[in-house]
Order: sequence, then structure tokens, then C-alpha cells
Amino acid sequence: MTVRQITTASLKQLKNTVIGNPSAKLALARDTAFIHSLVNCLNHPPTSGEPQGSQDDIRIEAAHVISSISYGSEAALASLLRANALQAIIHALANPHTLTATSLGSALARTLRVLASSVIEVTGPTSGPLRTYSPEFRVEAKVALNYLFEFDCLDVYLPLLADSSTQTAIAIAQLIGAAVRTDIHRSAVIEWLPHLERQREVKWRRGWEKPDMVLVTSSGRHGAWVIRTLITMIQKRDIKVQEAALGGLAALSLNNSSVAIALAKVPADGITPTLALVLSLVKSRVTGVQLAASLCVTNIIRGQANNHPGTVDHASALTVIQVLNRILIAPSESPQSKIKACYNLSLLVRDEKDLCLEVYDRGVLANLASLVKSITPLEKPSDWDIDESESRVALREAALMTIASISLFDKVIKRDVADNLQLIPLIQRCLTHKSVGVRVAACQCLRALSRDAALIRTNLTDSGAALALYEVFKKEDEDLRVTFAALATVCNLLNDFSPLRPTMLERGLLPRLMRLFTVDDQDIPVSVLWALKNLLCKSNLDTKKKVMEHLAWSHLAELVNDTDTQIQEQAFAILRNLAEDEEGLSFVVSSMGDEVLASCISTGLDSSNEWVTRETAELLGNLSNGTRTQQDLVFAHPPILDLMHLCMADAKSGVRTPLVHCVFNLLLSNPRRRHELTEAGFVSTLKHICDWTGTSGVSISPGGMGGGGGGGGGMGGVGTMRHQINSEDDKEAAALARRVLDLVDTSMIGDML
Repeated sequence: MTVRQITTASLKQLKNTVIGNPSAKLALARDTAFIHSLVNCLNHPPTSGEPQGSQDDIRIEAAHVISSISYGSEAALASLLRANALQAIIHALANPHTLTATSLGSALARTLRVLASSVIEVTGPTSGPLRTYSPEFRVEAKVALNYLFEFDCLDVYLPLLADSSTQTAIAIAQLIGAAVRTDIHRSAVIEWLPHLERQREVKWRRGWEKPDMVLVTSSGRHGAWVIRTLITMIQKRDIKVQEAALGGLAALSLNNSSVAIALAKVPADGITPTLALVLSLVKSRVTGVQLAASLCVTNIIRGQANNHPGTVDHASALTVIQVLNRILIAPSESPQSKIKACYNLSLLVRDEKDLCLEVYDRGVLANLASLVKSITPLEKPSDWDIDESESRVALREAALMTIASISLFDKVIKRDVADNLQLIPLIQRCLTHKSVGVRVAACQCLRALSRDAALIRTNLTDSGAALALYEVFKKEDEDLRVTFAALATVCNLLNDFSPLRPTMLERGLLPRLMRLFTVDDQDIPVSVLWALKNLLCKSNLDTKKKVMEHLAWSHLAELVNDTDTQIQEQAFAILRNLAEDEEGLSFVVSSMGDEVLASCISTGLDSSNEWVTRETAELLGNLSNGTRTQQDLVFAHPPILDLMHLCMADAKSGVRTPLVHCVFNLLLSNPRRRHELTEAGFVSTLKHICDWTGTSGVSISPGGMGGGGGGGGGMGGVGTMRHQINSEDDKEAAALARRVLDLVDTSMIGDML
């Protein structure tokens, strides 16, 4: 498509042509020369002797055309980014003339919002339906998005949040709500200040002080200017302004405990807290405002409880649940509104068991099931992959994802999904849908259900849904997001209680896992190791040998030294499960060799990551159950003994308990080892783990959460001494420590020899 002359009339005609016409947008995107000319019009409209008003009209129409084609395909959006459309819009907004031309400023602000919204859908994280873009284009889009949050760019468009033009202010608030998805971008917007306030902040602050940018109230006088402005906007009577401002506040409070707490607390001057203002808007008569307010409340109350699971504001959550449930069942509500309600519900209940039960008790799960059934045929129709509307596909994806979130924890809910609501056949059908998002959502549903051993043995196996998912997992050309979701389910299906473990082994499980391990993705290798860990748990020697034929001992030794602690944790868990019984331990020791195994154990004990150290401690516990020769590996390598003592003194109870158990087994197997353990300082540390009631009184336990009180006193074993459990959290460790100290008692050593 070629436009020889750019005029107001020709651009209006072009706008009407491309709106709602994907093929026209694509054709236009391929005309690189015109796209560059169009973008150039934003700052340098054609000169034809026309008055300034006419030139502004050209710039406005050019902005409208750019907005329209940015909604198109990857090629259309890419053509705009490569023509530096974002930079051109920012430059145009920075022009002093734009501030005086209300219509032009509004058009440019709207175009910036539309373009930024399209870019964030490419880069992610996305809160809506999943789409597929090439890796190269994702990189381009990420660069463009980061540019938008550079300080100089923020200085151009954030002041427009307080613009006299309502339309301009709405567009900027919508931009914040749509494009702020990462912590870095969120912090950049929250910490930004207008130039005058920036200067004032420097004058008020002494050189060593840093301002608390989120210490805000509805009448705050400094810091967090964007948040203060958005709070002012939600108090206006214009519903469009309210909706846009609520979306912006929701984006800035997501996963941000500082902002969430500030918005929820009662200001010192007694003004109504922002959370209360937002809650009042949840009950608005306008669906758009209801949804925006519900999302804002969700992010605030989840942000408040960020570091304290189970402490979400229950009353506020119930208000949101009631409104969202009403939207889901209302025949008059649009698919787009129901999609937003689904994702909001999913975000609200995610990883919160009590809220999942609350939603279930109020019939939300049943309503979601009815919604999915109404738009999903059990038998695949001829138009399943062709004529289905995009909104219907997106709604199915959103509803399934919400069902997965609700079903994740409670067995009663899982079994209701399987038995009463009978959703498994429908979920299985969705595994083969053309939409990546629907396939991912179906996998997530099966993942939630597969956390119940009874469902794996019955519904998931008998219906064929589990093996259908396994076939999706094996597809080499599947989208990685689907593969990752399927792999998470496969991890559950490989547990020792699953009847499907042998079947999957016979059907190429290990080669598929090894191929996935080489994928350039941060999460998939961790999940591959997780699957191997579950496969090895309570497995026979033949299975262990098959796994190591594919994984290789040298590779496993590299993994336990990996810089990624998640990789390390799973690698040590694999070693632990390999050595879980007598045959397995002999297999590990003979295959790895004493020196390599000792080096791996030392690495794990010396890790600063609690979970790595915990898995290493469990591995040592298995080693201590071996023969005397195998146990001697601990004493033949002094660093292991020193690190065990250090971890026992300083680590948390999850690490301490298996280490005390290890010492108990070592001493029980060979009482003469008491001398080496005493010299290494174990006895005094064991006394700290439990109360040693004797002549020496009581002392405080060394560091570590849940550590018990400790007793002073020497080595002497006096029959009247008793070892008392000090802390409920360390009850098991204290009981084991008491038994070890009893073994060390010289009055018992003689009997044992």
C-alpha cells in the first residue's frame, strides 16, 4: 500500500480503511517507506503553506493511524518500533506547542498508551490471554519498553497526569495501568517527582538521607507524586477518570508491600484511607469501575500480606469476590468483562488456601464450571480451530486458569472438579486446542488435580487425561509455555504412588527430559531435575541406573556446583533419592567415588542457601545409614565434619534435625567416634540444642530460627542429668540431641563396647 501524498483527508481515509481490517494493517506495515513517513509526520508534518491548525490536524490523524495499526500483527507493531515510533511520540509530547494544543496532546498521549500496551503484551508479563511472538521480536519490544521508562521519558509524559485535558490525563493513567508490570518500572514511576518537587526534596534532605518515596497518604506533601495524583483522580466524579486512575494504582501496588501498606493505613490527619475509597468504588454501578476497583483492592490487600501468607484482609476480599462472581454470572456482561473478572479472581486467591475455600463455598467454582461448559464442546466441532471468536477463546483460557488457581490446594475442591462438576473430559479436550493459552490453562488445571494421589490413581488415569497430557509434553514442536506447564504436571505424575510412572518410562520419558534440559530457559532445567527427583524417590535400582545412564555422574557433579541455587537444590535432592536405600547408597559411592562425593557434600553444606543445605543434610542422613566404611567418608574428609558442626549450630531446624540424626547414626554404629565428635565441638552444640539440666544452669541457644535453649556443663556423664526439650519448633532435633548425648555419656560407652 502506498500513499503518495500525506494530507489530513488521505490519513482519515487510511484510518477508516485499516480499522478492524488485519489484512490492510499488514499491507500497510510492509510499506516501510510510508511507515517512516507517517512516524515522521508526528514532528515534521508536510509543509504546504497551510495554517498551523492544518498541520496539527495532520499530526493528529497520523497519531490515530499509528494507534490503529499497533493493534495489528507482529509485523505491524514491529514496523512501528523499527521506525522509532515511541521516540517520535515522546519528542512530539516534549514540544512546548503540544502543551497548548489540547487535541494534539490528547491524540499523542492516547497513541503512546496504545503503543505501550501493545509492546507490553509482547514482552510480558501479561495478565491476559497468552500470545505467540518470535524471540527476536520480544528482544526488540523489551528494548522499546525499557526506553519508555527511562528518566528523560518519564519527565515528558508523567506530568501530563495532571494535565488540564481530561482525555490526556486518562491516557497517561491508562498507560501506567497497562505498561507497568515489572518491579524496576514500578519503582521508576513511584520514585519520579516533578522538577520543582525534586529541587525541594534535595533542599529538605541532608546528604546521607534517602527519601521514603512511598510514605504517602491522600494528603501527602512530598514523595510518590504519581500515586498522590492518582488518588486525587479516583475522587473525581468522572467514571472514566476513576477507572483509569484505579488501573494505575493497581499496577503500582502489585507485589509492592510498601505502597500497599501506605494505601491501606489510616492517615495521621484522619482522612479516609485510600483502600476505603477504592472499596467504595467496587460497588459502583459501572462495570468498568467495578473491575478496576476490584483489581486495585486485590493488589493492595495481597501486597499488605506479601510476607505473611494467610493474613489477607478477609472482609475486603469478600467484597471483591461478591462483585466478581456477580459479573461472571450476569448474562448482560461482555466477554471482556468476564475475562477481567476471571484473572482478578485468580490473582486474589493464588496461593491462599483460605480464600480458595471461601470462593468455593460461595459457589464461584461452580459458576466458572458452568461458564466453561457453555463455551466448550466435548466433541470437537468442525469449526473448533477456524471460526471461533477470539473473545470466546480468551474467556475459556481465563476461566480454566481461575479454576486451576482455586483447585490448587484443597482435596475437596479437586474432587468436586473431577467427580461432581465432571470437568476432566472438557479439560482433556482443551489440551489440543489451537490456542496456546487454552492449552497452558488445561495443563495448569491437570497440574492442580494431580497434586492429589487419589485422583492420579483414579480419575486422571482412568479417563486417559494424564496420558493425553504426557503426549502433549512429548511434542517436540510444542510452544515452550505449554511444555513447561505440562512438565509441572508430569512431575506430579512421577511420584512413587503414581501407576503411570512405569508407562511414562517406557514411552521415552528420559530422552525427552534430557533434550529439555538443554533448552535455553531459566525454569525448564529446574523442572526437569524436579521430575528426575520424583522419579527416583522410592525407586528400584534398575530405575536409578536408567536415570544415571542419561544424566551421567559427571554432569550431576557439575550440577551440585551450579551457580543457580535452584539447580543445586534439585541436584542434591537427586543425590539424596539415589542414596535412599542400601543398594542405592552403594551405587552412589561406587559410581561417584569418595573424593567427588565428599567434595559435593562440602559444597552443599557450605552453601548460603537454606534449601541446598537442607538437601545436603538429608543426603548425609542417608549416608549415615550405610556401612561403617561408607560412614568413614565423613571422618576421612575433615571439612565435612567442620561444616556439619557449623550448620548444626547456625542453621534452621530443617537443616539441624537431619544433621543431628546423622551424628546419632555415626555414633551408634561406632561408639569410638565420640572422641572425634567431641574434638570437633559437637557435644557443646548438642547441649545447646536441648536443655541440659544439671549443675551448670541454662544458657541461650546459638543462632537459628526455632533453636532451643542450651545448657552449660562439661562432658561428664552423671546419671541424674536429664536432657529437656526446649523449643516446640525443634522438638525432633532436641529429642535426637538428647539421645546422642546419652550415647556420649561415658557410663553407656562401656556397655556398648
